[in-house]
Amino acid sequence: MTGAFHSDSMPQIFHPSTNTISRVSIAGVLAVVALAGAVGGSLVDSTYLTSVRVPQVQPVPFSHEHHVGGLGIDCRYCHTTVETSSFAGVPATEICMNCHKQIWSRSAMLEPVRASFRTGEPLRWNRVYDLAGFVYFDHSIHVHKGVGCVTCHGRVDTMPLLWRANTLQMGWCLDCHREPWRHLRPREAVFSMDWQPDEDQETLGHRLAKEYGVMDARELTSCWTCHR
Repeated sequence: MTGAFHSDSMPQIFHPSTNTISRVSIAGVLAVVALAGAVGGSLVDSTYLTSVRVPQVQPVPFSHEHHVGGLGIDCRYCHTTVETSSFAGVPATEICMNCHKQIWSRSAMLEPVRASFRTGEPLRWNRVYDLAGFVYFDHSIHVHKGVGCVTCHGRVDTMPLLWRANTLQMGWCLDCHREPWRHLRPREAVFSMDWQPDEDQETLGHRLAKEYGVMDARELTSCWTCHR
């Protein structure tokens, strides 16, 4: 038929290689997205953002390894409100001077402590564990439910300078709240650095969870538990 349309008579708009280029481009974009996701995920957990194992600069280089591991000083001697308050308490200068009026009383390293004691101006310690303002955390409830200090703070008795032992990210907290029995110990062992269970932890943990009235995982992972 005269004037009939023939598809095979149309000129080819794209070069045949365009298909290959398109496939390679799509694969490249997907690879870049995957790489960006992997890098982002690694960065979120990196010491750069979490400060895990990064000692904080302090006005005085206080060693938990010496005071806790070497001298055996109980956590509660310095952190006086840990059993009764949401905040564990930063030690007052007077607590330091209880000992250092007599011990290392002329040490140059401890001059900031002596100056604070003379003037009444508190030492400005840098927080190692500093949660965001929208997160509610209560030290006292964890202590009374049988969660040991080392669960969150690590073996401070081996730290010459204090660093963050865990990320404090939401996922880390939820891991514990989903299975709290994994981290429970008798209350009298909460402040022990080297405590080990004398029975299977699962058996002990479930028994203590019932004895101490620990909420079930559904309540512990509810938003309102930590965000109020």
